[in-house]
Amino acid sequence: MPVSPAALAHASDLADFVAASPSSYHAAEEVARRLQEAGFARLDETEAWPTQAGGRFVVVRDGAAIGWVVPSDATATTPVHVLGAHTDSPGLKLKPKPTTGSHGWLQAAVEVYGGPLLNSWLDRELRLAGRLALADGRVVLAATGPLLRLPQLAIHLDRSANEGLSLDKQTGTQPVWGLGDAASADILGELAAAAGVDASEIRGYDAVVADAARGAVFGKDDAFFASGRLDDLASVHAGVVALIEASESPSSGVIPMLAAFDHEELGSASRSGAAGPFLEDVLVRLYASFGADATHQRRAMAASWHLSSDVGHSVHPNFAHKHDPVVQPLLGSGPILKINANQRYATDAVGAAAWAGWCESAGVGYQEFVSNNAVPCGSTIGPITATRLGIRTVDIGIPILSMHSARELAGVSDLHDLSRVARAFFAD
Repeated sequence: MPVSPAALAHASDLADFVAASPSSYHAAEEVARRLQEAGFARLDETEAWPTQAGGRFVVVRDGAAIGWVVPSDATATTPVHVLGAHTDSPGLKLKPKPTTGSHGWLQAAVEVYGGPLLNSWLDRELRLAGRLALADGRVVLAATGPLLRLPQLAIHLDRSANEGLSLDKQTGTQPVWGLGDAASADILGELAAAAGVDASEIRGYDAVVADAARGAVFGKDDAFFASGRLDDLASVHAGVVALIEASESPSSGVIPMLAAFDHEELGSASRSGAAGPFLEDVLVRLYASFGADATHQRRAMAASWHLSSDVGHSVHPNFAHKHDPVVQPLLGSGPILKINANQRYATDAVGAAAWAGWCESAGVGYQEFVSNNAVPCGSTIGPITATRLGIRTVDIGIPILSMHSARELAGVSDLHDLSRVARAFFAD
């Protein structure tokens, strides 16, 4: 069955969002840009914040962004509905002394970030993107066009490659970006030129490698969407779209909020990660603007909800034995509710019932996800936020294939349906 025009439009907009977000820093700024374009005011954490009701606000901290809408009748005990997601993706990050090479090739010295499928980075055009800290105190974003490539060794020189390719994380992951002598080249100069600054002014940098190809719809009936960084920009984008829609017709009785954190792929333990203080800092200042004391805020948190949105595994037709034999979510059949007996996901019975209600309100069907007992599952920001703040949390997302690949695969209809449920969640 063909997907709807609205779902195709959503996928096209997601492709734009991913292209504008080659690093977590770019993703946070793209969140802020879109929200500001929709009338949200950008706040500085070092300054006093406005207290008026009916406001729309966004604040960026490094590679994380939090946006929210204050309904006109908000009080010191109004609950918050937070859609949480993350801006970072597994991949390769530039090391100190990044310009290297041998045998006439210029190469980039990188280290592995998170848990990527390393072989998926082979033989594709790659960008370099991140932030540059300059001598004058400015921090600027920079992103090149296609610049690098990690070429695979030809089959003629490795006859066993098809029997199981394994890349050494040090010697097998250094991409090429030009020809010449490394002593007279500087890959940071490529980033500086992209940002329009002098390379000699760079005092620090956080830069990652990203797939340069644009996201694309394909397959029978336009069912599939392939792109880099769907984990977890698909959720961030769905949240941005839903929050903008919520701001256009704000509901009373709940504060809708999008929290897009950095560093989830590393465990979230940073000042901009879900295990850090960013969300709590925003909530404390938000409720202080209502005149809330500690008891008021505790009451508000007890009535609040957090949807932790991240991708999950669709059943793989070639490796079905790796999945639960009964619970097998499929691309194109709706968002997923993620469940784990060991609290790797925060979903419980009450949360499952609430999720079902939001899906029903949005007119969206959903699927459940649970791991095969013999295949340990990952975790999300859900249990972290539930532990830090005590907010009732439900882990959800969309099913995908090729998770942690340089280019992942999602269902076009699922992407749109996730945003529709997020909109219902913000309206509750």
